Amino acid sequence: MSPFVTKIVPVAVIMVGAVGLGGCATKGFVREQVALVGQRVDALEAKVQETDGTAKAALAEAQAASGQARNNSQRLDQLNGRVDGIEQRMREKENQAKRPRN
Repeated sequence: MSPFVTKIVPVAVIMVGAVGLGGCATKGFVREQVALVGQRVDALEAKVQETDGTAKAALAEAQAASGQARNNSQRLDQLNGRVDGIEQRMREKENQAKRPRN
């Protein structure tokens, strides 16, 4: 054999082996990988739904608290007006009491 053929044969065998081993994935491998990814997606979806429920509950509580705060603010405004009126009447009575009687 010529030296050229002895050099080419190992290179050709290596190339054929690399092409043969580097082929497509088997259906079983793909199914296994897809199943793993599917499980992870399902777990994340469950967490997202739980978080969404928590967020909706927090929003409802915040809206209720906001309504209660608005109601309390209105009641305070009404009470402030009443207190102001009482203070004014008390000052008027004090001023009348301080006036000298003739």
